[in-house]
Amino acid sequence: MCGRFVITSPPAALRQMFGYAEQPNFPPRHNIAPTQPIPVVILENGGRHFRLMRWGLVPGWVKDSRDFALLINARAETVVEKPAFKNAMKRRRCLIPADGYYEWQAAGARKRPYFIHRRDGLPLGLAGLAETWMGPNGEELDTVAIVTAAASDDLASLHSRVPVTIAPADFERWLDCGAHDVGEAMALLKPPRQGEFAWHEISTRVNHVANDDAQLILPITDEEREREQSIPLKKAAVRKVAPAASEDGQGRLF
Repeated sequence: MCGRFVITSPPAALRQMFGYAEQPNFPPRHNIAPTQPIPVVILENGGRHFRLMRWGLVPGWVKDSRDFALLINARAETVVEKPAFKNAMKRRRCLIPADGYYEWQAAGARKRPYFIHRRDGLPLGLAGLAETWMGPNGEELDTVAIVTAAASDDLASLHSRVPVTIAPADFERWLDCGAHDVGEAMALLKPPRQGEFAWHEISTRVNHVANDDAQLILPITDEEREREQSIPLKKAAVRKVAPAASEDGQGRLF
């Protein structure tokens, strides 16, 4: 599952890594949530480009986007079968720059948040699928979902699903839907290698989308944990900021 993520690398570093033509200047984000605009890298007219898209895919065949559940994740195992994703998998694969993501683990009656990142500190290229929804009045909405896979043994201790990360050497194979067919792209939809990622427990401040600062990704101190555990459960519970069911539960945040 991937319901919140982080972008902290400088824009110039991400541009160099992903090779897009534009030179966007955007601030670090420490608590990106569904329905928000997020940076996306696509292949268009033979070159890589930076775009902003709404996190929460809406298939082109949907009549009214307001009546359609958010599709924030797409399961790798069924992505070529589900009507919502199969066309995007063939023609509109994309990458989502990130520096880590959050996961919540049950701890008794509570859920504790963790920040998950590459052990070497490098940015991530999350596998994404994009769709442009066209409304009845000609309006257009660029939308995107993050592909997830079954977690490797180490990450499964936190959650059974993880976002798929594409290695830089495979960016071209994932992005170029004309030169590389679905079969080649499907071979990339794997969880991270054992030991590739590290994680640590963080403060429950991340539960609230309004909190978006560098303190969110810092390891929690014993004092902070004790203070949070003293808060009545109903106040400490994780808030679902964009609750929306989808096929196979792919749109649920936590």
